Amino acid sequence: MSSIFGKNLKLSIFGESHGPAIGVVLDGLPSGILLDSEKISQEMARRRPSKGPHSTKRQESDLVEILSGVHRGRTTGTPLCAMIKNRDAHSVDYGDIERLARPGHADYSGFVRYKGFNDIRGGGHFSGRLTAPLVFAGAVAQHILDEQDITIGSHIDTIQDMKDIGFDKAGVTREQLLALRTMDIPVNDLSCREAYLEIIEEARMATDSVGGIIETAVVGLPPGLGSPIFNNVEANLSAMLFSIPAVKGIEFGEGFGITTLRGSQANDAFYMDSETIKTQTNNNGGINGGITNGMPVVFRVAIKPTSSIALEQDTVDIRTMENAKLKVRGRHDACIVPRAVPVIEAATAFVLCDMLIGQFGLEAFCEGSHEP
Repeated sequence: MSSIFGKNLKLSIFGESHGPAIGVVLDGLPSGILLDSEKISQEMARRRPSKGPHSTKRQESDLVEILSGVHRGRTTGTPLCAMIKNRDAHSVDYGDIERLARPGHADYSGFVRYKGFNDIRGGGHFSGRLTAPLVFAGAVAQHILDEQDITIGSHIDTIQDMKDIGFDKAGVTREQLLALRTMDIPVNDLSCREAYLEIIEEARMATDSVGGIIETAVVGLPPGLGSPIFNNVEANLSAMLFSIPAVKGIEFGEGFGITTLRGSQANDAFYMDSETIKTQTNNNGGINGGITNGMPVVFRVAIKPTSSIALEQDTVDIRTMENAKLKVRGRHDACIVPRAVPVIEAATAFVLCDMLIGQFGLEAFCEGSHEP
């Protein structure tokens, strides 16, 4: 297996959900980037469970211990290794899944792939717990994007069948995205927050779960980033975003909805705004031919309902190869969509940072970044 992602900026994630620790190695970072520990802590806090009843009762502090690659608060340019210790694991809750595969999880596929040697406690390396080091990596990458005035933000577009007001794809602003990043349930229509929480609570009371859609926008990207065919923006983002547990779909701009339009409606007509070329609409999500066109990059990600539910489900005993029943024990979110928001943004930040370094070189991000 490989847990390495990236071409110029490389990321490797290690650890298991109930192991001693999880962590990340970042290789290829520019030197001299000043890391803001407060900003990093804020991003880690966004991913942690909330105090609400809908969220898992597993409470990890997610304190990041940087082992290498940073000196006097700035990146050295050598591999940055960071570790997050697991302190609140209840492995006893996972005794049954040594043999009873949980529906919706990777228990069976992982058992086959690794011949039964994989760590099943808390999902092991398949667990959403592994998104914590990804959020740290994204927070580091965002420091580089901040120097280029590139901003990423998201709102929860839907929970089950309840829908928020979508982004104005051609007019979404940096200020709007920054405001969303301060919300526990980021929405454009504030009334949706309570409606979402109601839906989640109803699912929790029924010992069930719900999913939803996250809409993300990136503003400040220069036109011309990316390449056609294999190294294009959509392909790279999709590859990373689909590595996040529970992601089941991605669409850019109007996505599948663009199929209901005629070409005359779907095409984004160009116009001059002072000395800048813009498009009147943004149905293509800021990307043409796999390359950014200077408009906001906008995409939506589908998050499935949490697989771990307390309802009795049909399964198979993979040791005896017999039909069986299973009630999942443990501490789980009734809806992971709110906690997935910073993960989506972190993955986006990492991919864009990797592509920017590859296209413009490390020196573009080192210049003026430090004073020895």
